[in-house]
Amino acid sequence: MAARIRYIEAVRQGLRSSMLSDPSVIVLGEDVRPGGPFGATRGLVDEFGEARILDTPISEATVMGMAAGAAATGLRPVVEIMFVDFVTLAMDQLVNHAAKLGFMTGGLLRVPLTVRVQGGVSGRFGAHHSQSLEAWFTHTPGLKVVAPAFPGDARRLLEAAIADDNPVVCVEHRALYWKKGEVSGDEPGSGAVVRRSGDDVTIVSYSRMVHSALEAAATLSADGIECEVIDLRWLAPLDLESALESLRRTGRVVVAHEAVATGGIGAEVAARLQAAAHGALVAPIARVGAPFAPVGAAPELEDAFVPGARDIVHAVRGLLDVAAPARID
Repeated sequence: MAARIRYIEAVRQGLRSSMLSDPSVIVLGEDVRPGGPFGATRGLVDEFGEARILDTPISEATVMGMAAGAAATGLRPVVEIMFVDFVTLAMDQLVNHAAKLGFMTGGLLRVPLTVRVQGGVSGRFGAHHSQSLEAWFTHTPGLKVVAPAFPGDARRLLEAAIADDNPVVCVEHRALYWKKGEVSGDEPGSGAVVRRSGDDVTIVSYSRMVHSALEAAATLSADGIECEVIDLRWLAPLDLESALESLRRTGRVVVAHEAVATGGIGAEVAARLQAAAHGALVAPIARVGAPFAPVGAAPELEDAFVPGARDIVHAVRGLLDVAAPARID
């Protein structure tokens, strides 16, 4: 029987299982020995010791540089960046070194580096601690990116990231840390999954917005509108086979994420779906995302900024109001 645990505990289990199976796995970051800002690494130092759970100075550039070097010379470091906003201070080491060393050495060097970042809007943290920056990473050749929405995937995809011989950024949404879900151990380690089946509209999403998509689908179902919900899980490499198969049946697609809509993952997904199956579309692809603005700390501003189920419902209804042209098969 699958256990129901919180997302944050699933992350801890993923770290622990990886460290048990591979002695080259180490964890480093600011305050990771006491547990980090949200407790993801709590208790690991008692089991694995200070040689494998390393507290670092408050210098993201130093931490990332040290981890990249460790990865290139035989270890499998897992770096915790307290807030994704702070990864800006480490981008040179991550983007110009960790992501490039394998290519620049013709594969002689591998960089099995995992970077855990938490992001997204939750808790009135303001503009410096609430961004969704995953599109930055997906724009960098050499980096892989995962964004789990459920505890089972939080554990499984972290384990897959740590076992990968390439640098992987794991984007964890802060608002999901306390949500419970089943962890079976049988979750797939790669690719997108269908979270809900439907034949009227396809909704493609990832991370916390998957939950909003499922909520929207339940609301619409009460009115006889059945939506298929695709959880991307991996943002790089991007698996769109499930979305394409769904699109060819429904003819209508909404792509939804919490990040600002401008230049986001949704734009890439929409472009690829349109290019691959434009003849199946009976309405333009709709995108749901945040406005092009910093996140306000005031409750009213934060609530107005974050897209949710209501926005997805509105987008779906808008697509159904579009007169369907003749389809090209």
